[in-house]
Amino acid sequence: MSLAPVLPLFAAFGLEIEYMVVDHDSLDVLPLVDRLFRDFSGRQVSDVDNGAIAWSNELAAHVLELKTNGPTADLQRAAADFHRNVALINGLLARHGAMLLPGGAHPWMDPGREMVLWPHDAHEIYDLYNTIFDCRGHGWANLQSAHLNLPFAGDDEFARLHTAIRLLLPLMPALTAASPLLDGEPTGWLDSRLDVYLHNQDRLPALTGRLIPEPVRSEAEYEERIFAPIMAAIAPFDPQGIMDRYFLNARGAIARFDRGAIEIRILDTQECPLADCSIARLLIECLRSLTAGEWSDPDDQGEVDTEMLRDLFLRVIRAGGEAMIEDREYLRLFGFHEQRLPVRTVWAGLFDRCAGRIDGGSRATLALILERGCLASRILQALAGDTDRERLREVYRRLARSLATNTVFLP
Repeated sequence: MSLAPVLPLFAAFGLEIEYMVVDHDSLDVLPLVDRLFRDFSGRQVSDVDNGAIAWSNELAAHVLELKTNGPTADLQRAAADFHRNVALINGLLARHGAMLLPGGAHPWMDPGREMVLWPHDAHEIYDLYNTIFDCRGHGWANLQSAHLNLPFAGDDEFARLHTAIRLLLPLMPALTAASPLLDGEPTGWLDSRLDVYLHNQDRLPALTGRLIPEPVRSEAEYEERIFAPIMAAIAPFDPQGIMDRYFLNARGAIARFDRGAIEIRILDTQECPLADCSIARLLIECLRSLTAGEWSDPDDQGEVDTEMLRDLFLRVIRAGGEAMIEDREYLRLFGFHEQRLPVRTVWAGLFDRCAGRIDGGSRATLALILERGCLASRILQALAGDTDRERLREVYRRLARSLATNTVFLP
């Protein structure tokens, strides 16, 4: 996904959504993305240009990424474009008895046994990652996310956008958590994908940092505080210089100065593109208000302690909207004056303020999510405590139908 460096704040956006390829009947993962690309292109490729939406591979051979093919200012239209591509891909996969499955993680995949690395173009990058970190774990082999790219032009816009994203980041999983199960059982975390992702690179902690990005305000400061330690940490393992600093940076939001954008990376894939794009619309409008100083001074936003934000993030990925915010100053930065509030109440208030700037279809979708809970909560409600394999298949087949029909999943 490329955003031109000249684009100013909120002029356009990029969205990337990852899906699992699974067997149509058993729902077990199938490493068929390379075959899908051959079927569509007539030759082995790693990327497909299909007009408004592009396709690309990921580290695991059963994961497919769909992305807006360049910046777009119309995420409502993008949702329809994503859905058309999902329908096309499902038609191609049907030849192999396969289909796409949404959600943040496969509920019973065994990564030690089923992980297959992408074997084609750029495989040397994935091979090196596997050598350093051993990618046969859920945090590498079993995770699907949506990435939202937002543009900036110059250091001033970067500073305001990075500050606002950093502030909002801990609250996002309350909307997007979609991975309540691993190894066939509830993990106790609504966002299990992020729980395991936090530990992917424990061997080289500079790559992830505290997941919540450091408070930096310029490209030069980012280079000094984030990129330099990353490149120093990887150097002993990468004597040929294969790895790229942007590829290595595993924080929850990363600066892409080569694209003139910041990429938010902590959003679980939802049940359908309509849900992904609707959530993106709300995040964008909240960030627009924060960067404009509508709710608080951007300088004050930049003073929030990283460890406080990380602690809140950890509580939200476990409990979602039920997590409690007990930092009065943090609430004040969003225009709330209570001593403490649950995260779901904060999101309801932010939605009320921003709803007038969001299209009707996205508003209706967001109202359902805010009323019924994040997708992880709705999955658990549908299971009603029954995690028998056939019950899991029944519920996740319904998720696959939500994707195929571009409709919100309800228990």
